[in-house]
Amino acid sequence: MFREIMQTLAGDAQADRIVPPSGFTARLTAFTAAAMAFLAVFALALSLATHRLAERWSTSLAQSSTIRISAPLDQREAQTRAVLALLQTTPGVASSRALDPAEQRALLEPWFGPDLPVETLPIPQLVEVVETTEGYDAQGLRLRLAAEAPGAILDDHARWRRPLVRAAGRLHVLGLGALALILCAMAAMITLAAMSALAANRDVMRVLRLIGARDTFIARAFVRRFTIRAAGGALFGTLAGMLAIWALPSVEQAGGFLTGLGFTGAGWLAPLLVPPVAGLTAFWATRLAALRALRSIS
Repeated sequence: MFREIMQTLAGDAQADRIVPPSGFTARLTAFTAAAMAFLAVFALALSLATHRLAERWSTSLAQSSTIRISAPLDQREAQTRAVLALLQTTPGVASSRALDPAEQRALLEPWFGPDLPVETLPIPQLVEVVETTEGYDAQGLRLRLAAEAPGAILDDHARWRRPLVRAAGRLHVLGLGALALILCAMAAMITLAAMSALAANRDVMRVLRLIGARDTFIARAFVRRFTIRAAGGALFGTLAGMLAIWALPSVEQAGGFLTGLGFTGAGWLAPLLVPPVAGLTAFWATRLAALRALRSIS
């Protein structure tokens, strides 16, 4: 198959003359390939970004948990000390610390504003727990907390982690699905453009057959021209898409998920696969259309 593709792309100067070098089909093929490649870059960026997001959520939430101490004010400090002492002797706990009022205010600020009087409100004391790679026995820790500090409740983030990771995974699949749909739409549009060119040159192909031209000779001329057009347009669209991704604000400039939409490190090489894939798609789409049109010519 690779040899056949290379022979087709090598071309034949005489065969190229039977395909119109410009006009509606040429512009349509190049524009379609460029537009679809531009969208493919964004779909690829979305897929990679959600994959990174799922890994980050899974890693960060899996190795941290929180203990909420909902005790009366006169008992809260004593129970906090008891919880911290208990955590120091718990296997699988790397570190633990009680959040100060400023940190708890920062956690509640998005919902209640910056002037929330944390010190005067019955807000539970939070204790951050960072576990080792081996982890700890959550059920055993809950039983020990119930005995040592009745007001302490362990939240291992499992109920928050699973839906977030599942949602990010689905977005990853959605990005791959969008990429597949874009390639299918590109193949459909290039096929329509090739069929239009084939229909316009139907009489030429019939004459070529009469003088002894083989179907492969005729088909290769159309396949080569449309493959080069599609690959060139896809290259332009890919570069434009990469430039647009690069121009997006960084995570440091503005927080949020959309600012993480992009490529990192070797990921910038991934969009460079779009033009070859577009050219390969155009090759097979045009080949099938050309052979079908040649079979219909009596």
